[in-house]
Amino acid sequence: MDINFNEYKFSDDKKLISIDKVCELLGKSYWANNRSKEKIIKSIENSICIGIYNKEQMVGFSRIVTDNATMYWLCDVIIDENHQKKGLGKKLIEIITTMEELNELRGILATRDAHTLYEKYRFKRIPEVFMRREAE
Repeated sequence: MDINFNEYKFSDDKKLISIDKVCELLGKSYWANNRSKEKIIKSIENSICIGIYNKEQMVGFSRIVTDNATMYWLCDVIIDENHQKKGLGKKLIEIITTMEELNELRGILATRDAHTLYEKYRFKRIPEVFMRREAE
């Protein structure tokens, strides 16, 4: 899948992914700033990934983890701060929520600061439902 949007390209081609750029972006996040390069590589290998590119330079990234039967988990959604406020986040979530292979699956995600973005695409807040267990 390759989708052009203004001067940007959205692609699920993993060969285009810059591991160094993903590490840089996630290193600035509140949720993955301690994730090792090895774990990032493994997570990419085992996920559907969508990169955002401007003149062949990666400027955004997201991962989708799914069992392809009942649910998907949307995670690691991040856009380089120099390319924010250009509609890229909205376009990325629109692309993901209209992907045919995810159409009949329940989507989940966790966010601390982007609720209004996701609510525009029918995600609903579910307080006091989700639990988590940290890795050892």
